Amino acid sequence: MSSAKPSLLSRRAALAAVFAVGLHCALAGRARADTPEPAAPVEWSSLSTEEQRALGRYGERWDSLAPQQQQRLVRGTRRWLAMSPEQRDRAQARFQRWKGLSPEQKELARKRWNRYRELSPDQQARVRDGYHRFKKLSPEQRRRLRERWQNATPEERQRWLERRRQLRERRP
Repeated sequence: MSSAKPSLLSRRAALAAVFAVGLHCALAGRARADTPEPAAPVEWSSLSTEEQRALGRYGERWDSLAPQQQQRLVRGTRRWLAMSPEQRDRAQARFQRWKGLSPEQKELARKRWNRYRELSPDQQARVRDGYHRFKKLSPEQRRRLRERWQNATPEERQRWLERRRQLRERRP
């Protein structure tokens, strides 16, 4: 049982990271389009004072950064500056959790995020809905549900999933 505990924590941390990234993208707008943006350099002087202050540690070497990196930094800074203090606190907490993940956990989170992005918008909405319902459960209810799922046979899991699909189809 003690060997299952790190695995459970790893999966939980990776799942939390995936959903945190997903939630961040949902709040910040749709994920970037598949077509890359043109790699035009961003002039330091074209940034607002607030943006320059936020990007201050890059100021001395800004012109030596690749245009794609400049654009990513500017996009991130603008998103950051548009956030409320509460959103910034949540983003910082998510980043701290991300930094605490092992490279394997980060890779698993990236794979799950990519798999999520391949879902249709309707499927993504169902995943988000299920996640939010799960988060509303008490810690004890979540623990029992996880335990029940982990102890279930593949056939039992499949039956549960099928029942959920049928219930979803009956909804108006």
